[in-house]
Amino acid sequence: MEDEEILELYRQRSEKAVERTREKYGAYCAAIARNILPDRRDAEECVGDTWLAAWNAIPPHRPGDLRTFLAKLTRRTALKRWRDNNRLKRGGGETEIALEELGESLPSGGDTEDEVLTDELRTAVRDFVRSLEGEEQAVFLRRHWYLEPVKSIASGRGYSEAKVKSMLHRTREKLREYLIKEGFK
Repeated sequence: MEDEEILELYRQRSEKAVERTREKYGAYCAAIARNILPDRRDAEECVGDTWLAAWNAIPPHRPGDLRTFLAKLTRRTALKRWRDNNRLKRGGGETEIALEELGESLPSGGDTEDEVLTDELRTAVRDFVRSLEGEEQAVFLRRHWYLEPVKSIASGRGYSEAKVKSMLHRTREKLREYLIKEGFK
């Protein structure tokens, strides 16, 4: 079933919309959730929450790209669950490591000015990622958007783990320099 047909089911408030979404994008959303959440049950619940979030958002929201929209919902839901699960404990999981790696390249602060700069920073990071070339962009997104382990990225791309780590380090340095040039640090 095509995305436009699925979106029309949502607009009609047909329960088949969720069923068709699950059929087409269930494995994709589950993979995103599993990269963030180590517990399989948490990942499954997160995907279920994604279907509910999509149901509540469409309409009035009309996503241009359903796959990307669902990925954002899944990622947001999984990160919230991960933060809730790790609020009082510090684990050594991939999510924390990937977020810490990226955090070294982003500006830090703690006042209300941060709220104003969040949208500008989000736009700057998006523009930077779009400027990256094929493999560099793919590796960066797999690590810092999908929070995929370095080992998995390396095997999926046919690279050594050292090469992936090196690529990621160089890209984060480019991001840091880009953000400085854009006035964020």
